[in-house]
Amino acid sequence: MTETDGALAGIRVVDLSRVLAGPYATMILSDHGAEVIKVEPPQGDETRDWGPPFRGDGDASYFVGVNRNKRSIALDVGSAEGRAVVLRMLADADVLIENFKPGTMEKWGLGYAEVLEQQFPRLVHCCISGFGGYGPLGGLPGYDPVLQAMTGLMTVNGDPSTGAMRLGTPVVDMSTGLYAVIGILMALQERQRSGRGQSLDLTLYNCGMAMLHPQGTNWLLGGRRPAPMGNSHPNLAPCDKYPTRTGEIFLACGNDGQFRKLVGELGRPELATDERFTSNAQRVTNLEALRIELRAAFADADGIALATRLLALGVPAGPVLPVDLALTAPQAEARGAVVTYQDYRGIATPIRLSRTPGRVRCAPPRFAEDAESILRQHGYTQNEIDTFRSSGVAPKQRKR
Repeated sequence: MTETDGALAGIRVVDLSRVLAGPYATMILSDHGAEVIKVEPPQGDETRDWGPPFRGDGDASYFVGVNRNKRSIALDVGSAEGRAVVLRMLADADVLIENFKPGTMEKWGLGYAEVLEQQFPRLVHCCISGFGGYGPLGGLPGYDPVLQAMTGLMTVNGDPSTGAMRLGTPVVDMSTGLYAVIGILMALQERQRSGRGQSLDLTLYNCGMAMLHPQGTNWLLGGRRPAPMGNSHPNLAPCDKYPTRTGEIFLACGNDGQFRKLVGELGRPELATDERFTSNAQRVTNLEALRIELRAAFADADGIALATRLLALGVPAGPVLPVDLALTAPQAEARGAVVTYQDYRGIATPIRLSRTPGRVRCAPPRFAEDAESILRQHGYTQNEIDTFRSSGVAPKQRKR
């Protein structure tokens, strides 16, 4: 192995998950060198259809965005033959990740405690589900927008005029994917000491709850139900967006020193000594009065130029950019925020390691693109591969 192989080179992952949380986790692992085999059902990962837009082979951008650096095989894991293939792949795997409803793996004879732990004691098993296997909602399916609603996230988004509002990005799914990566790496590190794998129980429900900061702690400590505040912050002021002559900017002052610099740059230094605004607590209490003063001060400013000057002074501020301008901004280009590989373009990994940086090794796979090489790698003959294809155990085309 070389440093260019990535920090996780040599780690083998069997990925039975689909949609977002699991595939996002395995893309992070694969970006950094893990060998990931994506096992799809005969129908395929449904996000291949979640478009437009679609790439030339018909796969949707939603799928393309979280499945690079993986090899693909389709298996009917519900069949005994398909399960046998999975078990053979697990013989040399380090990690298994799946997001079936709780109890499904056990029903198939692939339960962790009953089978996997016994046959593969070094295996790290990561199970992602909506609510877990117990509790009043145990075993029920979970979906990001529904979990945003049920964990309180939706009620702290939006403002009083809109009511509860879904966050624009699937934050529950993506945070679950991030927690999955953290948990998998923890388990692999612990395996270095114990020589044993273990099972991770991750739920969208708990991961969504974990995103409730600071609102969750505010309620636990203060007992007051958090309300949607739009772009404002429940604990800081000023923290909001403001219109300027050249567009909107967002401002987030974290301390009194930053506020003094802000109002000084705006030509309103007297606001720093105004008794309504001298401390963060007073600014939060008198938020509407503060907004009126700042809106007037920002109205005729060149927003981008002002935000740049404020950042240079140590005051958190930046222009409100649409996605296209954000992804093509000079800083995005300098930091390599967008990566290309042949005709593939995607969002780069934000994890920048000095010796073993992550990179794109291959584009997101077409359906079952690597089935034959994966089956051969695990000892199957051409006759067996042909039989798997003809019987539908390992189809080459998606089942519609």
